[in-house]
Amino acid sequence: QVQLVESGGGSVQAGGSLRLSCVASGVAGSRNYCMAWFRQAPGKEREGVARIYIGNDYAEYADSVKGRFTISQEKAGNRNIVLLQMMSLKAEDAAMYYCAAMPGGCLMRFAGADFPLWGQGTQVTVSS
Repeated sequence: QVQLVESGGGSVQAGGSLRLSCVASGVAGSRNYCMAWFRQAPGKEREGVARIYIGNDYAEYADSVKGRFTISQEKAGNRNIVLLQMMSLKAEDAAMYYCAAMPGGCLMRFAGADFPLWGQGTQVTVSS
């Protein structure tokens, strides 16, 4: 059974940085996963932030975070670890951030409904 556990959220001033981590266990070392970070702020719709295909490190970003966020992945035994390095944080980046996983390759569209596996979320607060 695949489990996703996020960490790394916190409170930071605008312009600061945070690194989020998502440990995916139970994937038995599979490289055929699309891993993503989503976020949702109060009163707003869930937004796809960045995604990466584990098999070849192909990554894509939402326009709102391009140039500021970097998604990457590491492997530790039978676990995949997906990192989201966030820099130059803005007030509008504040949200609950969720890690999500989808077996197989990343689809053409980037939609949360396509991801069957989710973590519990980690809160990011940005003060101006």
